Amino acid sequence: MGDAVEFGRRPFLVERPAPETGDALRVCPGASLEHTFDRSDPALDHDLMPSWGPVLEVWEGHAAAGDLRRAGSSGGAASALALFAIEQGGMAGVLHTAARKGAPHLNETVYSTTRADLLANTGSRYAPASPCDSLGLIETAPAPSVFIGKPCDVAAAQRARRLRPALDEKLGLTIAFFCAGAPSTRGTLELLRRVGVEDPASLKSLRYRGDGWPGMWTAVWTDSAGEERTARLSYAESWDFLQRYRQWRCYICPDHTGEFADIAVGDPWYRPIEDGEPGKSLIVARTPRGRDFLHRAAAAGYITLETKDASLLPRSQPNLLATRGGLWGRLVALRLLGAPTPRYIGFPMFRVWLRRLGLKQKTQSIAGTTKRIGRKRLRRRVDVREDDHTRSAAA
Repeated sequence: MGDAVEFGRRPFLVERPAPETGDALRVCPGASLEHTFDRSDPALDHDLMPSWGPVLEVWEGHAAAGDLRRAGSSGGAASALALFAIEQGGMAGVLHTAARKGAPHLNETVYSTTRADLLANTGSRYAPASPCDSLGLIETAPAPSVFIGKPCDVAAAQRARRLRPALDEKLGLTIAFFCAGAPSTRGTLELLRRVGVEDPASLKSLRYRGDGWPGMWTAVWTDSAGEERTARLSYAESWDFLQRYRQWRCYICPDHTGEFADIAVGDPWYRPIEDGEPGKSLIVARTPRGRDFLHRAAAAGYITLETKDASLLPRSQPNLLATRGGLWGRLVALRLLGAPTPRYIGFPMFRVWLRRLGLKQKTQSIAGTTKRIGRKRLRRRVDVREDDHTRSAAA
Protein backbone atom coordinates (compact mmCIF):
# COMPACT_ATOMS: atom_id res chain seq x y z
CA MET A 1 0.00 0.00 0.00
CA GLY A 2 1.16 3.51 -0.75
CA ASP A 3 -0.10 7.05 -0.24
CA ALA A 4 -1.52 8.96 -3.19
CA VAL A 5 -1.57 12.47 -1.77
CA GLU A 6 -4.85 13.50 -3.43
CA PHE A 7 -6.69 10.20 -2.97
CA GLY A 8 -5.51 8.36 0.14
CA ARG A 9 -4.03 4.90 0.62
CA ARG A 10 -3.99 2.81 -2.55
CA PRO A 11 -2.43 -0.51 -3.59
CA PHE A 12 0.54 -0.31 -5.95
CA LEU A 13 2.24 -3.17 -7.81
CA VAL A 14 5.59 -4.33 -6.51
CA GLU A 15 8.31 -6.14 -8.41
CA ARG A 16 7.41 -9.77 -9.10
CA PRO A 17 3.87 -9.52 -7.68
CA ALA A 18 2.07 -12.65 -6.55
CA PRO A 19 -0.52 -14.10 -8.94
CA GLU A 20 -3.83 -12.26 -8.76
CA THR A 21 -6.63 -14.06 -6.93
CA GLY A 22 -9.31 -11.36 -6.86
CA ASP A 23 -9.60 -11.72 -3.08
CA ALA A 24 -8.79 -8.06 -2.43
CA LEU A 25 -11.65 -6.92 -4.64
CA ARG A 26 -13.99 -9.48 -3.09
CA VAL A 27 -13.43 -8.09 0.40
CA CYS A 28 -13.29 -4.40 -0.58
CA PRO A 29 -16.26 -2.55 0.98
CA GLY A 30 -15.81 0.22 -1.58
CA ALA A 31 -16.96 -2.15 -4.33
CA SER A 32 -19.76 -3.92 -2.49
CA LEU A 33 -21.05 -4.48 1.02
CA GLU A 34 -23.82 -6.63 2.44
CA HIS A 35 -25.44 -6.97 5.85
CA THR A 36 -26.04 -10.61 6.77
CA PHE A 37 -26.95 -10.38 10.47
CA ASP A 38 -30.17 -11.99 11.71
CA ARG A 39 -32.74 -9.19 11.65
CA SER A 40 -35.22 -11.33 13.59
CA ASP A 41 -32.92 -11.55 16.62
CA PRO A 42 -35.09 -10.33 19.54
CA ALA A 43 -32.02 -9.01 21.39
CA LEU A 44 -31.39 -6.37 18.71
CA ASP A 45 -32.84 -2.88 18.97
CA HIS A 46 -35.38 -2.95 16.14
CA ASP A 47 -36.08 0.77 16.38
CA LEU A 48 -32.45 1.63 15.65
CA MET A 49 -31.81 -1.18 13.17
CA PRO A 50 -33.03 0.50 9.93
CA SER A 51 -30.78 3.52 10.35
CA TRP A 52 -27.94 2.29 12.55
CA GLY A 53 -27.50 -1.42 11.84
CA PRO A 54 -27.29 -4.13 14.53
CA VAL A 55 -27.36 -2.66 18.05
CA LEU A 56 -27.54 -4.64 21.29
CA GLU A 57 -26.62 -1.94 23.80
CA VAL A 58 -25.65 1.74 23.79
CA TRP A 59 -23.62 3.19 26.65
CA GLU A 60 -21.97 6.42 27.63
CA GLY A 61 -18.74 5.79 29.50
CA HIS A 62 -14.99 6.24 29.51
CA ALA A 63 -11.65 4.59 30.22
CA ALA A 64 -11.21 4.02 33.94
CA ALA A 65 -7.52 4.95 33.80
CA GLY A 66 -7.08 8.71 33.81
CA ASP A 67 -4.13 8.78 31.41
CA LEU A 68 -5.91 6.70 28.78
CA ARG A 69 -9.06 8.76 29.21
CA ARG A 70 -7.21 12.02 28.63
CA ALA A 71 -4.96 10.82 25.82
CA GLY A 72 -7.79 9.19 23.87
CA SER A 73 -9.91 11.19 21.48
CA SER A 74 -13.26 10.62 23.16
CA GLY A 75 -12.93 9.16 26.61
CA GLY A 76 -10.40 6.49 25.67
CA ALA A 77 -12.92 3.64 25.44
CA ALA A 78 -11.19 1.88 22.54
CA SER A 79 -7.80 2.10 24.27
CA ALA A 80 -9.25 0.80 27.54
CA LEU A 81 -10.88 -2.16 25.81
CA ALA A 82 -7.65 -2.90 23.96
CA LEU A 83 -5.68 -2.79 27.21
CA PHE A 84 -8.08 -5.20 28.90
CA ALA A 85 -7.76 -7.49 25.89
CA ILE A 86 -3.99 -7.86 26.18
CA GLU A 87 -3.74 -7.82 29.98
CA GLN A 88 -6.70 -10.00 30.99
CA GLY A 89 -8.67 -10.89 27.87
CA GLY A 90 -6.30 -13.51 26.49
CA MET A 91 -5.34 -11.49 23.40
CA ALA A 92 -1.79 -11.38 22.05
CA GLY A 93 -1.94 -7.81 20.78
CA VAL A 94 -3.83 -5.05 19.01
CA LEU A 95 -3.56 -4.15 15.32
CA HIS A 96 -4.30 -0.45 14.82
CA THR A 97 -3.04 2.83 13.37
CA ALA A 98 -0.41 5.26 14.67
CA ALA A 99 1.55 8.28 13.51
CA ARG A 100 4.39 7.12 11.28
CA LYS A 101 7.77 7.32 12.96
CA GLY A 102 9.85 10.03 11.32
CA ALA A 103 6.86 11.38 9.37
CA PRO A 104 4.05 12.12 11.85
CA HIS A 105 1.80 13.67 9.19
CA LEU A 106 1.43 10.16 7.78
CA ASN A 107 0.10 6.96 9.34
CA GLU A 108 1.37 3.44 9.71
CA THR A 109 -0.10 0.19 10.96
CA VAL A 110 1.26 -1.00 14.30
CA TYR A 111 0.81 -4.09 16.45
CA SER A 112 0.74 -3.11 20.13
CA THR A 113 1.35 -5.65 22.88
CA THR A 114 1.84 -3.49 25.99
CA ARG A 115 0.18 -0.65 27.85
CA ALA A 116 3.05 1.64 26.87
CA ASP A 117 2.48 0.83 23.20
CA LEU A 118 -1.21 1.68 23.43
CA LEU A 119 -0.66 4.90 25.35
CA ALA A 120 1.97 6.08 22.87
CA ASN A 121 -0.40 5.51 19.95
CA THR A 122 -3.68 6.97 21.23
CA GLY A 123 -5.71 9.66 19.49
CA SER A 124 -7.62 9.89 16.23
CA ARG A 125 -5.69 10.20 12.99
CA TYR A 126 -7.59 12.27 10.41
CA ALA A 127 -5.40 11.09 7.57
CA PRO A 128 -5.32 8.02 5.28
CA ALA A 129 -4.73 4.69 7.03
CA SER A 130 -4.87 1.06 5.90
CA PRO A 131 -4.66 -1.31 8.90
CA CYS A 132 -5.83 -4.24 6.77
CA ASP A 133 -2.41 -4.20 5.10
CA SER A 134 -1.05 -6.03 8.15
CA LEU A 135 -3.71 -8.64 8.82
CA GLY A 136 -0.93 -11.18 8.45
CA LEU A 137 0.36 -10.11 11.88
CA ILE A 138 -2.92 -11.29 13.38
CA GLU A 139 -2.73 -14.61 11.52
CA THR A 140 0.78 -15.36 12.82
CA ALA A 141 0.24 -14.12 16.38
CA PRO A 142 0.46 -16.73 19.17
CA ALA A 143 -3.11 -15.96 20.31
CA PRO A 144 -6.16 -14.04 19.07
CA SER A 145 -5.81 -10.29 18.50
CA VAL A 146 -7.91 -7.14 18.53
CA PHE A 147 -8.40 -5.17 15.31
CA ILE A 148 -9.21 -1.43 15.55
CA GLY A 149 -10.04 0.65 12.51
CA LYS A 150 -12.47 2.78 10.57
CA PRO A 151 -15.85 1.20 9.76
CA CYS A 152 -14.63 0.34 6.25
CA ASP A 153 -11.47 -1.28 7.66
CA VAL A 154 -13.51 -3.46 10.00
CA ALA A 155 -15.95 -4.41 7.24
CA ALA A 156 -13.03 -5.49 5.05
CA ALA A 157 -11.43 -7.49 7.86
CA GLN A 158 -14.71 -9.28 8.57
CA ARG A 159 -15.06 -10.23 4.92
CA ALA A 160 -11.42 -11.29 4.69
CA ARG A 161 -11.84 -13.72 7.58
CA ARG A 162 -14.32 -15.69 5.47
CA LEU A 163 -11.59 -16.34 2.91
CA ARG A 164 -8.69 -16.89 5.32
CA PRO A 165 -9.19 -19.58 7.99
CA ALA A 166 -6.11 -18.48 9.95
CA LEU A 167 -7.46 -14.94 10.18
CA ASP A 168 -10.89 -16.18 11.21
CA GLU A 169 -9.30 -18.19 14.02
CA LYS A 170 -7.13 -15.34 15.30
CA LEU A 171 -9.41 -12.31 14.87
CA GLY A 172 -10.58 -12.15 18.47
CA LEU A 173 -12.40 -8.80 18.57
CA THR A 174 -13.12 -5.93 16.19
CA ILE A 175 -13.53 -2.33 17.34
CA ALA A 176 -14.57 0.45 14.96
CA PHE A 177 -14.60 4.16 15.63
CA PHE A 178 -17.23 6.43 14.13
CA CYS A 179 -16.01 8.11 10.96
CA ALA A 180 -17.40 11.02 8.94
CA GLY A 181 -14.79 10.48 6.23
CA ALA A 182 -11.01 10.31 5.88
CA PRO A 183 -9.28 13.42 4.51
CA SER A 184 -6.48 12.90 2.02
CA THR A 185 -2.88 13.70 2.86
CA ARG A 186 -3.29 16.87 0.83
CA GLY A 187 -5.62 18.19 3.53
CA THR A 188 -3.01 17.74 6.25
CA LEU A 189 -0.26 19.28 4.13
CA GLU A 190 -2.38 22.35 3.37
CA LEU A 191 -3.35 22.79 7.01
CA LEU A 192 0.30 22.54 8.04
CA ARG A 193 1.19 25.23 5.52
CA ARG A 194 -1.55 27.44 6.90
CA VAL A 195 0.07 27.41 10.36
CA GLY A 196 3.59 27.89 8.99
CA VAL A 197 4.95 24.38 8.36
CA GLU A 198 6.22 24.46 4.78
CA ASP A 199 8.24 21.24 4.93
CA PRO A 200 6.58 18.23 6.62
CA ALA A 201 10.07 16.81 7.20
CA SER A 202 10.51 19.46 9.92
CA LEU A 203 7.64 18.01 11.96
CA LYS A 204 8.43 16.48 15.33
CA SER A 205 4.87 15.49 16.20
CA LEU A 206 1.31 15.95 14.98
CA ARG A 207 -1.84 15.15 16.92
CA TYR A 208 -5.30 15.61 15.48
CA ARG A 209 -7.13 15.09 18.79
CA GLY A 210 -6.60 13.80 22.31
CA ASP A 211 -5.00 15.28 25.43
CA GLY A 212 -8.44 16.49 26.44
CA TRP A 213 -11.92 16.34 24.96
CA PRO A 214 -12.35 16.83 22.12
CA GLY A 215 -8.71 17.89 22.19
CA MET A 216 -6.60 20.19 20.08
CA TRP A 217 -4.97 19.73 16.70
CA THR A 218 -1.33 20.24 17.66
CA ALA A 219 1.73 20.45 15.40
CA VAL A 220 5.27 20.69 16.77
CA TRP A 221 8.11 21.40 14.35
CA THR A 222 11.58 22.90 14.01
CA ASP A 223 11.71 26.15 12.05
CA SER A 224 14.47 27.29 9.68
CA ALA A 225 16.34 28.88 12.60
CA GLY A 226 16.41 25.60 14.49
CA GLU A 227 13.82 26.74 17.05
CA GLU A 228 11.00 24.47 18.16
CA ARG A 229 7.57 25.87 17.38
CA THR A 230 4.04 24.75 18.22
CA ALA A 231 0.71 25.54 16.57
CA ARG A 232 -2.69 24.58 17.95
CA LEU A 233 -6.16 24.64 16.48
CA SER A 234 -9.43 23.63 18.06
CA TYR A 235 -11.05 20.40 16.96
CA ALA A 236 -13.79 22.40 15.23
CA GLU A 237 -11.28 24.59 13.37
CA SER A 238 -9.11 21.71 12.18
CA TRP A 239 -11.98 19.44 11.14
CA ASP A 240 -13.77 22.26 9.33
CA PHE A 241 -10.66 22.59 7.17
CA LEU A 242 -9.73 18.92 6.77
CA GLN A 243 -13.20 17.65 5.91
CA ARG A 244 -13.06 19.54 2.62
CA TYR A 245 -10.39 17.05 1.51
CA ARG A 246 -12.37 13.87 2.17
CA GLN A 247 -11.92 11.34 -0.60
CA TRP A 248 -14.88 10.53 -2.86
CA ARG A 249 -15.20 7.00 -1.47
CA CYS A 250 -16.24 8.50 1.87
CA TYR A 251 -19.13 10.39 0.27
CA ILE A 252 -20.65 7.12 -0.92
CA CYS A 253 -19.99 5.04 2.20
CA PRO A 254 -23.06 3.41 3.82
CA ASP A 255 -21.45 2.78 7.21
CA HIS A 256 -20.08 5.60 9.35
CA THR A 257 -20.71 4.01 12.75
CA GLY A 258 -18.99 0.61 12.57
CA GLU A 259 -21.99 -1.59 11.83
CA PHE A 260 -19.79 -4.63 11.11
CA ALA A 261 -17.75 -4.37 14.32
CA ASP A 262 -18.21 -6.18 17.61
CA ILE A 263 -17.99 -2.81 19.38
CA ALA A 264 -18.17 0.69 17.92
CA VAL A 265 -17.12 3.88 19.70
CA GLY A 266 -17.63 7.57 19.02
CA ASP A 267 -18.35 10.91 20.61
CA PRO A 268 -21.54 11.55 22.61
CA TRP A 269 -22.28 14.88 20.96
CA TYR A 270 -25.85 14.98 22.27
CA ARG A 271 -25.01 17.93 24.52
CA PRO A 272 -22.58 20.87 24.54
CA ILE A 273 -19.09 20.06 25.83
CA GLU A 274 -17.73 22.28 28.60
CA ASP A 275 -14.13 23.51 28.45
CA GLY A 276 -11.86 21.21 30.40
CA GLU A 277 -14.47 18.47 30.66
CA PRO A 278 -12.98 14.96 30.91
CA GLY A 279 -13.59 12.79 27.88
CA LYS A 280 -16.67 10.65 27.38
CA SER A 281 -17.26 7.82 24.92
CA LEU A 282 -20.36 6.63 23.14
CA ILE A 283 -20.06 2.83 23.13
CA VAL A 284 -22.21 0.57 20.95
CA ALA A 285 -22.19 -3.19 21.48
CA ARG A 286 -23.19 -4.70 18.14
CA THR A 287 -22.59 -8.43 18.60
CA PRO A 288 -22.93 -10.85 21.53
CA ARG A 289 -19.14 -11.18 21.50
CA GLY A 290 -18.76 -7.42 21.76
CA ARG A 291 -21.39 -7.05 24.48
CA ASP A 292 -19.85 -9.80 26.61
CA PHE A 293 -16.35 -8.40 26.16
CA LEU A 294 -17.53 -4.90 27.12
CA HIS A 295 -19.08 -6.14 30.35
CA ARG A 296 -16.03 -8.22 31.21
CA ALA A 297 -13.82 -5.14 30.76
CA ALA A 298 -16.16 -3.11 32.98
CA ALA A 299 -16.22 -5.80 35.67
CA ALA A 300 -12.41 -5.90 35.62
CA GLY A 301 -12.23 -2.13 36.18
CA TYR A 302 -10.82 -1.13 32.79
CA ILE A 303 -13.81 0.83 31.55
CA THR A 304 -16.53 2.78 33.33
CA LEU A 305 -20.07 2.38 31.99
CA GLU A 306 -22.22 5.25 33.21
CA THR A 307 -25.48 5.48 31.26
CA LYS A 308 -27.26 2.86 29.19
CA ASP A 309 -29.58 4.61 26.75
CA ALA A 310 -30.27 3.59 23.15
CA SER A 311 -31.42 7.11 22.27
CA LEU A 312 -27.88 8.40 22.80
CA LEU A 313 -26.86 7.05 19.39
CA PRO A 314 -29.24 9.05 17.16
CA ARG A 315 -29.09 12.06 19.49
CA SER A 316 -25.29 12.13 19.36
CA GLN A 317 -24.79 11.62 15.63
CA PRO A 318 -27.67 13.23 13.67
CA ASN A 319 -25.24 14.36 10.97
CA LEU A 320 -24.26 10.76 10.24
CA LEU A 321 -27.92 9.80 9.86
CA ALA A 322 -28.38 12.61 7.34
CA THR A 323 -25.30 11.34 5.51
CA ARG A 324 -26.85 7.87 5.35
CA GLY A 325 -30.02 9.33 3.87
CA GLY A 326 -28.17 11.38 1.27
CA LEU A 327 -26.36 8.29 0.06
CA TRP A 328 -29.44 6.99 -1.76
CA GLY A 329 -29.58 10.13 -3.90
CA ARG A 330 -25.86 9.99 -4.63
CA LEU A 331 -26.05 6.39 -5.82
CA VAL A 332 -29.03 7.22 -8.04
CA ALA A 333 -27.06 10.03 -9.68
CA LEU A 334 -24.04 7.78 -10.23
CA ARG A 335 -26.14 5.11 -11.93
CA LEU A 336 -28.07 7.56 -14.10
CA LEU A 337 -24.88 9.17 -15.40
CA GLY A 338 -22.97 5.95 -15.92
CA ALA A 339 -20.33 6.45 -13.21
CA PRO A 340 -18.96 3.45 -11.26
CA THR A 341 -21.41 2.63 -8.49
CA PRO A 342 -20.85 0.37 -5.47
CA ARG A 343 -23.36 -2.37 -4.65
CA TYR A 344 -24.87 -2.24 -1.16
CA ILE A 345 -27.31 -4.85 0.17
CA GLY A 346 -29.18 -4.67 3.45
CA PHE A 347 -28.93 -0.92 3.96
CA PRO A 348 -32.41 0.68 3.86
CA MET A 349 -31.16 3.96 2.45
CA PHE A 350 -34.29 5.00 0.55
CA ARG A 351 -36.39 4.94 3.71
CA VAL A 352 -33.95 7.28 5.45
CA TRP A 353 -33.73 9.52 2.36
CA LEU A 354 -37.51 9.72 2.11
CA ARG A 355 -38.35 10.24 5.78
CA ARG A 356 -35.36 12.03 7.28
CA LEU A 357 -34.27 14.51 4.62
CA GLY A 358 -36.00 17.73 3.69
CA LEU A 359 -36.73 18.69 0.09
CA LYS A 360 -33.55 20.78 -0.14
CA GLN A 361 -31.38 17.93 1.19
CA LYS A 362 -33.01 15.44 -1.18
CA THR A 363 -32.33 17.71 -4.14
CA GLN A 364 -28.75 18.34 -3.07
CA SER A 365 -28.02 14.62 -2.73
CA ILE A 366 -28.74 14.13 -6.43
CA ALA A 367 -27.84 17.51 -7.95
CA GLY A 368 -24.65 17.85 -5.90
CA THR A 369 -23.46 14.42 -7.00
CA THR A 370 -24.25 15.25 -10.61
CA LYS A 371 -21.91 18.24 -10.38
CA ARG A 372 -19.19 16.19 -8.68
CA ILE A 373 -19.33 13.53 -11.39
CA GLY A 374 -18.25 16.17 -13.87
CA ARG A 375 -15.86 18.08 -11.64
CA LYS A 376 -14.11 14.98 -10.31
CA ARG A 377 -14.30 13.13 -13.66
CA LEU A 378 -15.86 10.14 -11.95
CA ARG A 379 -16.70 8.42 -15.23
CA ARG A 380 -13.05 8.21 -16.23
CA ARG A 381 -10.27 5.95 -15.06
CA VAL A 382 -7.73 7.83 -12.97
CA ASP A 383 -3.98 7.29 -13.08
CA VAL A 384 -3.15 7.14 -9.37
CA ARG A 385 0.52 7.58 -8.51
CA GLU A 386 2.30 7.09 -5.22
CA ASP A 387 3.53 10.43 -3.92
CA ASP A 388 7.30 10.89 -3.87
CA HIS A 389 7.49 12.57 -0.46
CA THR A 390 5.44 9.87 1.25
CA ARG A 391 7.51 7.14 -0.37
CA SER A 392 10.75 8.73 0.81
CA ALA A 393 9.29 9.22 4.30
CA ALA A 394 8.60 5.51 4.51
CA ALA A 395 12.10 4.56 3.36
